[in-house]
Amino acid sequence: MPSNWGRCVVTIGVFDGVHRGHRQIIGLAVERARELGVPSVVLTFDPHPMEVVRPGSHPPMLTGTRQKADILEGLGVDVTCVLPFTLDFSRLTHDEFVHAVLVEKLHARVVIVGENFRYGHNGKGNVASLTDAGRRFGFTVEGVPLLGSGDTTWSSTYVRSCVDAGDVEGAAAALQRDHRIDGVVVRGDQRGRDLGYPTANVEPLPYSAVPADGIYAGRLLRADGSVLPAAISIGTNPTFAGRERRVEAFVIDAEPGLDLYGEHVGLTFASRLRDTIRFQTVEPLLVQMAEDVERTRSLLAGHPSG
Repeated sequence: MPSNWGRCVVTIGVFDGVHRGHRQIIGLAVERARELGVPSVVLTFDPHPMEVVRPGSHPPMLTGTRQKADILEGLGVDVTCVLPFTLDFSRLTHDEFVHAVLVEKLHARVVIVGENFRYGHNGKGNVASLTDAGRRFGFTVEGVPLLGSGDTTWSSTYVRSCVDAGDVEGAAAALQRDHRIDGVVVRGDQRGRDLGYPTANVEPLPYSAVPADGIYAGRLLRADGSVLPAAISIGTNPTFAGRERRVEAFVIDAEPGLDLYGEHVGLTFASRLRDTIRFQTVEPLLVQMAEDVERTRSLLAGHPSG
C-alpha cells in the first residue's frame, strides 16, 4: 500500500460476476466513502479461494480480474485491491486476517459485507466476529441483507446455473448486462469459410463460464473498442461429426478481409436462438445458418450493447 495511505471504506469478496446482489453491497460502500470523504476499496482475491483450499474445485468464472476491475471502476469504486490467495493466507485465523489486512494495511474505517460473509481459516469468522473486532480496532461494520427477486437470491452460483443451462437472458437479468467470455482467436478447420460463413474460433480463458451448447445472438468485442454483431455457435459441429467443443463467432456484415487471428476478444451473449442440430446434408444447414444470421441481426437491433 502507498506510504501515505489513510483510512478507507472496504468491502470484501470474490465478487465473481459483480451481479445485482454484489452491486448493492458495493454501492453502499461507495456511498459511505463519499459521505466520509475517504476512498472506497474493493478487496478481492486471485485465484478463487476454492481452488486453493480444494484444488480442482475452481468454479466457472463469470468475470476475469481485468473485466471485474473495469466494472468496479464503472460503479464508482476508487481502488480495487487484488490479494493473492495462497495456502498460507488461507490458514490465517479470522483475527489474524483482520489485523494483517484490514488494520495494518488498509486502515479500514468502515467495512461493508454481505450478511453471509465468512472469513479466516475454515470460514470461522462472520459478521458478528468482524463487528467485535471492529470495536477493538476502531472500525465499524455493516452487514447487508442478500438481494433477490421472488424465490431467487442473486448469487454467483445462480448466475453460473443460468449460463450452464444456456439461459443467457436470465444471467443478464442478474448481472444487469450481457454475460461475457474472453479468449484468443485461434485457427480452426476453416470449414465456415468454405461454406460462406467464416467464423472466429475463440479459445476461452481457463475456467470461463461458457454457455451451454447452442446458437446465440451476441457481439464480438475487439481490443480497439469496436463492437461487432455476431451469431455465435457453441458445440461440437455435429453435422460434421466433430468431437472438440468449440466457441465460434460469425461476424455479421464484416468488412472484407477482416482478420482476427491471434486477437484477444470478448464475446457477449444477448439471446439463445436454438439448440445445435445435426443435419443430414450441408444444404439445410446453410438455410438454417442464414435464418440464424437474420434473427441475430433483428434481435440485436433492439438490444443495447453492454
